[in-house]
Amino acid sequence: MVIAAGASIAFLAMGTRQAFGVFLKPIVADLQTGREQFSLAIAILNLAMGVPIAGMIADKVGHRRVMVVGSVLFAVGLMATSRLTQASGLYLTLGLVAGAGFSALSLSTILGAVGKVVSAQRRTFAFGLITAGTSLGMAVLTPTAGQLLTAFGWRTSFNLFAGLAILMIVATGFVPGRKITRAGPTVVDDKFIDILKGAARNNSYLLLVAGFFVCGFHVAFIATHLPSFLEDEGISTGIASLTVGLIGIFNIVGSLLFGWMGDRYRKRTLLSVIYATRAVLISLLLILPITNATALVFGASIGVVWLATAPLTSSTVAQLLGARYLSTLYGLVFFSHQVGAFLGVYLGGRLYDATGSYQTVWVIAIVLGVVAAIVHLPIDDKTPVSAAVRS
Repeated sequence: MVIAAGASIAFLAMGTRQAFGVFLKPIVADLQTGREQFSLAIAILNLAMGVPIAGMIADKVGHRRVMVVGSVLFAVGLMATSRLTQASGLYLTLGLVAGAGFSALSLSTILGAVGKVVSAQRRTFAFGLITAGTSLGMAVLTPTAGQLLTAFGWRTSFNLFAGLAILMIVATGFVPGRKITRAGPTVVDDKFIDILKGAARNNSYLLLVAGFFVCGFHVAFIATHLPSFLEDEGISTGIASLTVGLIGIFNIVGSLLFGWMGDRYRKRTLLSVIYATRAVLISLLLILPITNATALVFGASIGVVWLATAPLTSSTVAQLLGARYLSTLYGLVFFSHQVGAFLGVYLGGRLYDATGSYQTVWVIAIVLGVVAAIVHLPIDDKTPVSAAVRS
């Protein structure tokens, strides 16, 4: 049940987060601001979401309490945003408050809860199921956001999304309420500070941190700015939101597929393939004419490698350093992801307002994809946990 609960929370929270790009243009128009200010608010949300404090607290006091508080902050942040009359308020409501809520509901917290109750043999696939929940949320809630926007406007839509907090609180009832101390073959009982020291000395862990920065840059920039990019190219709002929805649909396939393969093949190789594929797909988007067909094909294709990195990265962290403090250890990796997300979202808005185009950011995304593909190749994903911790 904890896997189903985790997938449900990921569906609601992360699905909502991925839908914010649909609201970029109407919010900018209503609050009479540029894309940079909205982008900075989402960038702040991503950074706040990535601060690993929630994961650290969850490892100490249990995940359920942390997720309940996160659900409340999630609702408060969205409702407060819907009442804004000035763009400057976005930084506090949508950025800091909602970001703090999303931090407690992020993949690092969810996967940390699940990783402690699932065996090592099933862990990568279980993490793939959780990530698939995120993808399903993106597939369902992004087109839903487009429909709500058309029917009710962005303010009412935000209030309706805030109501999802009730469902998330219900789902947390199936999450372990207290710290789990059950020992297992991949649970390291070393003191917390020793685990952190081991992580700081583990080159493979540090490479994962660097690589996940690129993942954050890619997914945050695309989720936030792809709808506007497509609309700027003459694509309708409906097709643009459907394109983002397709990313979620096909990432269900990608998350499950790569989660399954991660239990059977070298995770580092799979991660390199994912990042290289992203670079190729983005290049094709820039080369080929932008039509309804190419937009939808891009959404489907990039979806297969969208968050397939998450189960591979998180399970590699558990393999390298154990699952006892996985929310913290993966949380630190995820923070790197969110720093990348901050830059991806913010640079998208900043450079668009400066140049009138997203071209430069797309090129940066391609270069980073190639770098990430190379960075993952030296990762030692065969070292037993005990040896990795002592290294």
